[in-house]
Amino acid sequence: MAIPKVLNFVNGQLVPPAEGKYLDSFSPATGKVHYHIPDSTASDVEAAIDAAETAFDAWADLPRDQKAIYLNRIADKIEAGIDEFARAESQDQGKPVWLAKSVDIPRAIKNFRFFANAILNHVTTSTEVDGVALNYSQRSPVGVAALITPWNLPLYLLTWKIAPCIALGNTCVCKPSELTSVTASMLCQIFIEVGLPKGVVNIVFGTGPSVGEPLVKHPKISLVSFTGGTVTGRHIQTLAAPSFKKTSLELGGKNPSLVFPDVDLDECVPAMVKSCFTNQGEICLAISRIFVHESIYDQFCQKLVLAMQ
Repeated sequence: MAIPKVLNFVNGQLVPPAEGKYLDSFSPATGKVHYHIPDSTASDVEAAIDAAETAFDAWADLPRDQKAIYLNRIADKIEAGIDEFARAESQDQGKPVWLAKSVDIPRAIKNFRFFANAILNHVTTSTEVDGVALNYSQRSPVGVAALITPWNLPLYLLTWKIAPCIALGNTCVCKPSELTSVTASMLCQIFIEVGLPKGVVNIVFGTGPSVGEPLVKHPKISLVSFTGGTVTGRHIQTLAAPSFKKTSLELGGKNPSLVFPDVDLDECVPAMVKSCFTNQGEICLAISRIFVHESIYDQFCQKLVLAMQ
């Protein structure tokens, strides 16, 4: 049986990588290759950026209520296919189906619905200076954004970037993790089905050096949003700095938890286990350090060990 292939999404169409090369995508659920994904290059990135740049003016000028219609349609399509998305994410990332259905996919739906509503209730501020001057803020789209997402929450984090990006009038080129591109690719068909204007969202699959780096460095990219590791984040910041691109980096951390002596251990310990190990601990906010008051240290450790068995 032939292994199916994921295609890039450029200018509203599903297209193969320019050089015709593909990477094996292994499913953690089976350990086997379950898809081939594009091993894209700078040529694919260039085509996607050109499409996003061409689409920008018309999309930026589109009234907010019409943008909101598109975002809500996308949310509706994801909701209608929640079971399919959950199964795909389970195969793609190794996540339990129940977790995908209860957290990841619902949050992806809410991302689009939240920003669809937010842009219809836009609030600005102004300041009057001694009755002779009025200072106000005018917010406008910045242009083409590079959106780079990790593998731990492959749909949720991608939509967390796409939804606000396009809601506020920007266009984008997305680079999902090469480890979980199959889940991300399912969005492409939804964009086609809802009639999202060509070039507003483009998705190019591949590795960091072949896709991520030329994307970040490209002079037509105005904004870079990256979620991932600190080493890669530092490299992205270095690449973006010479051209003063707007840069947003959401990086991993050593998140601490404090346990005080008056805590209810029967409530605290299960909460700690959940905070540490939900999604195999593969969450940016997962606890990785616990500081326990010395008076309850031994008791806490005993209960924690039992809860983890």
